[in-house]
Amino acid sequence: MSGKANQLHLDTRAIHAGEPRPRIRGAITQPIFQSSTFEAGPDTGYHDLGYIRLSNTPNHASLHAKLADLEATEAALVTASGMAAITTSLLTVLHAGDHLLVQDTLYGGTHNFVTEDLRTFGIDHDFIDAREPGDWEQKLKPNTRAVYVETLTNPLLQVAEHVAVASFARAHGLVSLIDNTMASPVNFTPALLGYDLVLHSATKYLNGHSDIVAGVVAGSRTRVQSIKQRLDHLGGSLDPHACFLLHRGLKTLGIRVRQHNANALALAQMLDAHPRVRRVYYPGLTGDPQHARASTLFQGCGGLLSFEPETDGDAAQALIERLQLAAPAPSLGGVESLITRPAATTHAGMTAQQLQTVGIRPELIRVAVGIEHIDDLRADFEQALAGLAA
Repeated sequence: MSGKANQLHLDTRAIHAGEPRPRIRGAITQPIFQSSTFEAGPDTGYHDLGYIRLSNTPNHASLHAKLADLEATEAALVTASGMAAITTSLLTVLHAGDHLLVQDTLYGGTHNFVTEDLRTFGIDHDFIDAREPGDWEQKLKPNTRAVYVETLTNPLLQVAEHVAVASFARAHGLVSLIDNTMASPVNFTPALLGYDLVLHSATKYLNGHSDIVAGVVAGSRTRVQSIKQRLDHLGGSLDPHACFLLHRGLKTLGIRVRQHNANALALAQMLDAHPRVRRVYYPGLTGDPQHARASTLFQGCGGLLSFEPETDGDAAQALIERLQLAAPAPSLGGVESLITRPAATTHAGMTAQQLQTVGIRPELIRVAVGIEHIDDLRADFEQALAGLAA
């Protein structure tokens, strides 16, 4: 793209940013460069060799440019999974003897990595409530090096005080990392608030079709290059065909995410009014305690919501099984609706005490709302809820 790229709307940039110019043999869609290695000059350094594991094929290069444009950062890097993006980034900015401040309601895989794996590298942590800035400073230590949060937490949709997090990190010389998977750059661009590193499970909204696993790191050129060198050694690279699919998925990101936003809000409103639903977690609802903050920060609240029916875990599972459209599967961000009980799936690695501490009840149901027609989705949930015992 030209220097005027940021003057264009996101929908336009999602299609045109990063595309090879001139087009390769005139191809409107970039070809897949399914070659493990490329010719090298006599003075090529190791990290610059053309090689899939070094994430520098033509498919990688185009994708990196597109993602950096969408996240308003200098550079971006794709990885083999969202967890590869998270773990490689943390292992790059933190070293033995360092300390991390981390949000207390994390995705289960991230929670387990922080609480179980980081300590084997000699890295300590403390949890913070990212909605309460007044409590953060007392958790600081002389060896604190970074702070890690999520845009919207999974599955309870908590909204951190993101302006305060970025400001706090700058004031104390910390690297700020944010997992922006749940919002996507359509709804939120953390770099514009001053976050240093923006991470994604590109498996979700960025790709949008439930057919690949991938991750993204975006930030300054210097930081992303450091993470790339660590990734080169750890081997968590994305293959060119998966790059092609992610590249293709990104082109419809805006139109998909806006429909996810609209469908999730409409379904949340229906559930919120239903007599057999105890509580709905979705900050797009005007009655949600975090609605004002979410409305200030985000363009939309995404396609994920959670709710607690007036029942126990077994009956909640039976409700899931009565649905015809929402498939009982983990993950999110695809065009199809998915549904799961976090206590039994995405957060099953946490102990009962940990689940209770973060507020995940056995009957909590998480819905990854797709882009089906909203009338059909509402009707499906109505019939499933009707089956609950009075």
